[in-house]
Amino acid sequence: MTHSLFIQYLDSNQGRALALRNTSGRFIRLDGYRTLYELASAAANAGRTLKDLVANQAHGPEVDIELVAREQRLLPPIDHPEPARLYVTGTGLTHLGSAAGRDSMHRKLEESAEATDSMKMFQMGMKGGKPANGEIGVQPEWFYKGNGHCIVPSEGSLQSPWFAEDGGEEPEIAGIYLISSDGTPLRLGFCLANEFSDHVIERGNYLWLAHSKLRPIALGAELLVGDLPGDVHGTSRILRNGEVLWEKPFVSGEENMSHSIANLEHHHFKYDVFRKPGDLHVHVFGTATLSFSDGIRTQEGDVFEIEAEPFSLPLRNRLTRAPEERVTVRPI
Repeated sequence: MTHSLFIQYLDSNQGRALALRNTSGRFIRLDGYRTLYELASAAANAGRTLKDLVANQAHGPEVDIELVAREQRLLPPIDHPEPARLYVTGTGLTHLGSAAGRDSMHRKLEESAEATDSMKMFQMGMKGGKPANGEIGVQPEWFYKGNGHCIVPSEGSLQSPWFAEDGGEEPEIAGIYLISSDGTPLRLGFCLANEFSDHVIERGNYLWLAHSKLRPIALGAELLVGDLPGDVHGTSRILRNGEVLWEKPFVSGEENMSHSIANLEHHHFKYDVFRKPGDLHVHVFGTATLSFSDGIRTQEGDVFEIEAEPFSLPLRNRLTRAPEERVTVRPI
């Protein structure tokens, strides 16, 4: 089955452009729209789908996607003209097996055998995360990651702040949403994500989870339009000096989750602050696979690679570290 995939990129003149993968698996430039935000806004206003809106558009030449990636001209699959109006958020403890790594981080040897709060929340999801149609399930763990300024494209650098204790990958699927003029959340599609986090800080105290998440996030270049397959299989790896340091398969999709995507979406968009017309949202759905759980400590220069079907392009980013910068508040 061929899925519809959109990409945003810079053309050879550094101008914004859109492309759509055709039935032959090739990316063809779309005329008429330069950004996915423009296309999605036009589709929403016309009451049409993204695919319907471009079905009769004039199509340009084939895009040499490998060259675009090599020259670092891939853009994130979504961005907003006002980056502060793009929210990046997520949920954790949503995938089968995801509680084990978190539980081990939060449990100390001297503690009793009583379940940690993380394990309790995971068990709540197992019991009530997939409600029947028309019903509301249990709410998941939720976190805020940043806004449009924290998004990094594939082949870009994932910069860890100078005060970070760790910079670790989290291979995930993200949903991308536009809020329509009447306040209705419209799902544009899905993309690959590296929900870059600081697991050492989180391990120190689970109440520091919020701090551990305030980091950049890398998004795969492709927007998958339509439903996410129920069983997504991929591979996450870390390269050091050009060689594989760590590699592991990961899974996503509802068949491998303790929550339904609809339940996760409900518990995000139930807050009216997240339903302001014209805003964008990137919401990551969680993972069960971390190199940190296998004892890996990343270092500057390491390269993260995440790939999964039905996406055709890998998400690849190099780890860097920001120089020290002390911030002083100045009264006026």
